[in-house]
Amino acid sequence: MSILKTVTPVSHDLGAFTVRRAVPSREARMVGPFVFVDQFGPAQLDLGSGMDVRPHPHINLSTVTWLFDGAIDHRDSLGTFSTIRPGTVNLMTAGRGIVHSERTPQEERERGPSLYGMQTWLALPDGKEEIDPAFEAVSDLPWIDGDGARACVIMGELWGARAPTTCHAETIYAEILLTEGGSIPIDAEADERAVMLVGGEAALDGQPIALYDLVVLKPGAAMTLSSRTGARVMLLGGEAFATKRHVWWNFVSSDRERINQAKEDWRERRFAAVPGDEEEWIPLPDGEPKTVSYP
Repeated sequence: MSILKTVTPVSHDLGAFTVRRAVPSREARMVGPFVFVDQFGPAQLDLGSGMDVRPHPHINLSTVTWLFDGAIDHRDSLGTFSTIRPGTVNLMTAGRGIVHSERTPQEERERGPSLYGMQTWLALPDGKEEIDPAFEAVSDLPWIDGDGARACVIMGELWGARAPTTCHAETIYAEILLTEGGSIPIDAEADERAVMLVGGEAALDGQPIALYDLVVLKPGAAMTLSSRTGARVMLLGGEAFATKRHVWWNFVSSDRERINQAKEDWRERRFAAVPGDEEEWIPLPDGEPKTVSYP
């Protein structure tokens, strides 16, 4: 059996679109360095509307934003401004602390924005949790073609191709597009791997996988992903962490006291502001937030 377990994500209806959270969950707290896995859309928003995620902080992690459709304006406390679009990965490394906002561009609002993609967090490894914050947008990503399949390597090395995206821990991350009758072998080198079907229909070694479920794969098992009618699938994973990670709201750390310090720093407005987006911010939750995971 090549499948270890299947995680059905928790869905959050945000009105204009749905967010599905597979990690962290009771069934999967991490898959390799991935400590948070959200899938959102596909959605077509009303004219004039859009997504507005006000400035909020992160520590000890990297956020990875990957879009299939739509656009998002990213601003952060380093002074970065970047419009995220399909084909470009945005990697924001929080390290010792960063603040950012994510909003629909004005031109998208004027024509009725679409929104469809992935938001994931990577825990930073031991010894690198408190590195300097950084940001990169990488668009020169390798694409692999063959046998009715096309795959973009977003992070790490897969199928003999390596993405130029920075990896602080061994990471694999890819988008796989299958045409009718297409198939592709799934590399078996990573310690931990999972796939998520985000569009269409697909099977692993002939076993159907459900839309939006996160399917965690057996380490070392070689297998084939295929589709009868066409599919879009995300592959993610990497090295298994020896030290577990705590997650509370937007904070990730191997040390719970570090998270408590970050809570206090955000409450007391000690984090840097986001240039161009200083007027609003998301307050620290009063009670338990939706995202909590303790080992």
